[in-house]
Amino acid sequence: MKRASIDLGTNTCLLLIQEVTSSGEEIILHDESQVVRLGEGVDLAGELNPEAMERARACLGIYAQTAKRFGVEPGAILAVGTAQARDAKNASQFFASIQRELGIQFRVLSGDEEARATFLGAALPGIPSSLMAVMDIGGGSTEIVALPDSTGSILGESLNIGAVRMTERWLKSDPVTDSEFWKCEEEINEALLKLKPWRKSLRQRLGGREPIFVAVAGTAVTLAMLEQSISVYERTAIDGLRLTVGDAHRLVEELKWRTVGERKRMIGMEPKRADVILAGAMIFWRAMEELEFKELRISTRGLRYGVFSLQN
Repeated sequence: MKRASIDLGTNTCLLLIQEVTSSGEEIILHDESQVVRLGEGVDLAGELNPEAMERARACLGIYAQTAKRFGVEPGAILAVGTAQARDAKNASQFFASIQRELGIQFRVLSGDEEARATFLGAALPGIPSSLMAVMDIGGGSTEIVALPDSTGSILGESLNIGAVRMTERWLKSDPVTDSEFWKCEEEINEALLKLKPWRKSLRQRLGGREPIFVAVAGTAVTLAMLEQSISVYERTAIDGLRLTVGDAHRLVEELKWRTVGERKRMIGMEPKRADVILAGAMIFWRAMEELEFKELRISTRGLRYGVFSLQN
């Protein structure tokens, strides 16, 4: 059986096509990501702008054709929208037009649904879900969640801090000023405060044992590529990579003083992500500091893998 999912986020649009064998093995046939910045300006205007919708529409048209080549009809794709779709008042009209024109039907996930699917999709080999905590830094929101409790509910929060949202709100100069940086850091820290009790509960539930912190999505992968000076994306070189809180802080400092143009030339940087990567890196670093995680591991998986669980 072949199946496909699309994760249309605030910054990126991702397509995953898998074949599931009779034994339950999941074979990746195609895994693609494009920066479309659908959430551009949503934080300020409250709606999707025409240019952003056209970028997303063009990308989705390509994805529909790609899915067909692998034997998956557009109507069978499990497509989900996240923070920008929750925030933008014209998102429902946009998704209705996509269904009419391309046959792709979108489901807008709640913050809790997004967090649960991200958690289930992020698993790295050899890490029991009971020991895992997952962070997904998106363009509009950040999900930080942990093991299911006895009811099957995911524990954690969906926070309205994301790489695009924080950049548009605070980091407006090029390079950023100290004042902009500090104000951005202050808002991130304030948002993370609500997760302090969550962090304490993790220690208690594990009997003092430390959970394994896992980071997914484009910010995490880009920071891993920068850390390793990898110019071409290689899943095997990134999956499971460990980054310390010191590594995260150093990456933030390296990004802070550079212009967007200078960031684009860094080995491992995806050029279309260069303008928002500092805000993403700041969330990455502050989450480790504020929630007292000394290190984390990178996963190249995430929401597009976990959304299939929503069908169960």
